[in-house]
Amino acid sequence: MDFRTDIIVDYMPFFIKGTLLTLGLSLAGIFIGLILGLIIGLGKMSTNAWIRFPFVWYVNIFRGTPLLVQILLIHFGVVPLFMSPSNPIVSAIIALSLNAAAYIAEIFRAGIQSIDKGQMEAARSLGMSHIQAMKLVILPQAVKRMIPPLGNEFIVLLKDSSLAAIIAAPELMYWGRAAQGQYIRVWEPYITVAVIYLMLTLSLTYLMNYIERRMKTE
Repeated sequence: MDFRTDIIVDYMPFFIKGTLLTLGLSLAGIFIGLILGLIIGLGKMSTNAWIRFPFVWYVNIFRGTPLLVQILLIHFGVVPLFMSPSNPIVSAIIALSLNAAAYIAEIFRAGIQSIDKGQMEAARSLGMSHIQAMKLVILPQAVKRMIPPLGNEFIVLLKDSSLAAIIAAPELMYWGRAAQGQYIRVWEPYITVAVIYLMLTLSLTYLMNYIERRMKTE
């Protein structure tokens, strides 16, 4: 089997551009997902069944349906209601954020509920409100326990961003498919894409391990 490095060289500027967009999509997705996930996680822990109901079903729907289907529905069904033509980058960010929020909500819920209830009772006995106790006592402890699963979710989101290629968002996988289509070659573009994803995920894994070690020593 001959391996044509000239294909990789020719497409390297596009691979770099696609990698930057992949990182941008992932960062946007995780940032928005963290905000929405915290709100949904707290809503899901509400003692009021009517408040809890929509948050529970949000998580059920987004965790129970394929991300690819969500991307297609949002790109061809939801985003056109607000802009025309539908922007694939905007659609990808919305889909990744909403999907990540469902998983992050469960991470927040599990992390908060893993803290002993006595911590909340002690904080309330000191005169703190429920919100103050959550902000100053519960969440700081829970965050340390949430770092590993949040890191895993970021890695999953980084890889899942490749599905945005299906709606022509020019991220890394999009350019891998473009190179494959132009040269009718499989190995060179897809191995290059795989190596870049591997480098990104390994770098993120080492970063999350470093953060976890630092937080354990504090």
